[in-house]
Amino acid sequence: MMSRRYFGTDGIRGTANRHPMTAEVAMRVGMAAGLVFQRGSYRHRVVIGKDTRRSSYMIENAMVAGFTAAGVDVFLLGPMPTPAVAMLTRSLRADIGVMISASHNPFEDNGIKLFGPDGYKLSDELELRIEALLDEDLTPRLATGDGLGRAKRIDGVHDRYIEAAKRTLPRELSLEGVRVAIDCANGAAYRVAPDVLWELGAEIVKLGVDPDGTNINRNCGSTAPAALIEKVKEVRADIGIALDGDADRVLIVDERGEVVDGDQLMAVIAESWAEDGRLAAGGIVATVMSNLGLERFLSDHDLQLARTAVGDRYVVEHMRQHGYNVGGEQSGHIVLSDFGTTGDGLVAALQVLAVVQRKGGTVSEVCRRFEPVPQILKNFRYSGGAPLERQRVQDAISAGRDRLGEGGRLVIRASGTEPLIRVMAEGDDRGLVNAVVDDILGALQQTAA
Repeated sequence: MMSRRYFGTDGIRGTANRHPMTAEVAMRVGMAAGLVFQRGSYRHRVVIGKDTRRSSYMIENAMVAGFTAAGVDVFLLGPMPTPAVAMLTRSLRADIGVMISASHNPFEDNGIKLFGPDGYKLSDELELRIEALLDEDLTPRLATGDGLGRAKRIDGVHDRYIEAAKRTLPRELSLEGVRVAIDCANGAAYRVAPDVLWELGAEIVKLGVDPDGTNINRNCGSTAPAALIEKVKEVRADIGIALDGDADRVLIVDERGEVVDGDQLMAVIAESWAEDGRLAAGGIVATVMSNLGLERFLSDHDLQLARTAVGDRYVVEHMRQHGYNVGGEQSGHIVLSDFGTTGDGLVAALQVLAVVQRKGGTVSEVCRRFEPVPQILKNFRYSGGAPLERQRVQDAISAGRDRLGEGGRLVIRASGTEPLIRVMAEGDDRGLVNAVVDDILGALQQTAA
């Protein structure tokens, strides 16, 4: 496969106003994507959503220029969650969808995620076709005269998403009497998420709903749940819900102030859906990083866990190819394909709330489905070369696998975004797991000496 110059594992991302996250590149992405997705003689359209970063205005305007230059009409959604943009791409019959967001990254960063007309993230092939055009002179192929695109902001899109989110629950289910603390990370869901919960009857306590362009994900949201934990305890909430900057991830905090991660949430949903006959393909999809305890829990319920490489795009790809309808990551990126085409933190939280309401227990009782196996992850930063190919490192990895045996797991992978090697091991003996990880790190460090 061609090496990628712009696209990473989840679109294009980087420091705003530094290559590749510049207004110039954003405009060219609009031009290139607009040309690639022209499929006939009708008026083509794109929907563009964004999170609350100050730089999103710059990227948005640049992309409007690019798409309209390519002859594509632009519908501007304003701040909206990533899953809402994916949904609206389909429901508005757009040819392409764009989400301007760097997700859980700090506010200085930004990113561009692209969706096809089916609401799914683009394939490698389509991303490479767009990349191939980014450094070309596109002027001869751009529109002129009345072929130029138009741009307009459209109203009512928040209501569409709110209603779609509410429809994922049984009509008779109410959150009356449930006290929910919701942390929107000062991000894209700051308006819609509290509205959904309130309209379903919940008593809500809001955090992270005052974006100022620079405070997205800052000491709030799913990557920094300390404020939500304190608020849950302070107001004696029944549940805390923490979204990330673009609301495609969720973490839950139980009534005792303890965090429930994505593995436990997938276990809750999988068990409930299997009982209702709703779980497709006899199991769920997760990545190599999901805890061995989840795999054992599912096995005890005659369900399987299919594992993929790290990244929600690989999870979704496997789900589509093999007919699964539940998948996700330990980080709380949960995909429920009955309801959407990408991770949706709010919808995942609603499914968990539905189980809690039906079972009549507390969140801590309902959401602790298994005891996690001790799992240790450490990173090794390197400056060059290919340390994983060294014989000493390969010998240490082989020895580690032998020591862990069939009751443990070892995952070694290079980061897709940084010069890091991630070493993760898990097993029932924490001391052994720690020793295996440290031995491999020691071998890696010797390669750098």
